[in-house]
Amino acid sequence: MHLFRLIFLFFLLVPLIEIYLLLRIGGIIGILPTVFMVVATAVIGAWLLRVQGFSTWQRFQVSMANGEVPTLEIIEGPILLVGGALLLTPGFFTDILGFLCLIPISRKKFALYLMEQGLGSYANVSKPQRTPQNHDAIEGEYKRDD
Repeated sequence: MHLFRLIFLFFLLVPLIEIYLLLRIGGIIGILPTVFMVVATAVIGAWLLRVQGFSTWQRFQVSMANGEVPTLEIIEGPILLVGGALLLTPGFFTDILGFLCLIPISRKKFALYLMEQGLGSYANVSKPQRTPQNHDAIEGEYKRDD
């Protein structure tokens, strides 16, 4: 129930913060520069999402090729998606949150925090042990000589 309240507060407060910031900044610099800044942050965010997404994907592939579980990259992927969605949402507060998700240093700190809270344990699951379904089965190898 506690998580539901946090999500409810987030969806209630963020639009209010966005409206306040858009009105304040629009009143200071004008309507057109404010609209330009909102559109520019979306374009810059989309570019940064692409660059950081490819970087994370490459690190994921290198970890897998080395036989390692890419736990950090598995957690960073959804953080990148959330950051991209926040940057495409019009407003300055969501842009700040989105950029924090896309900047490698803050994204890594956030991912490490989530791993410390136990989220990473789900990404670091080993292969399940196979148990034979039929106890009469005989396993072996064969070689065909033709």
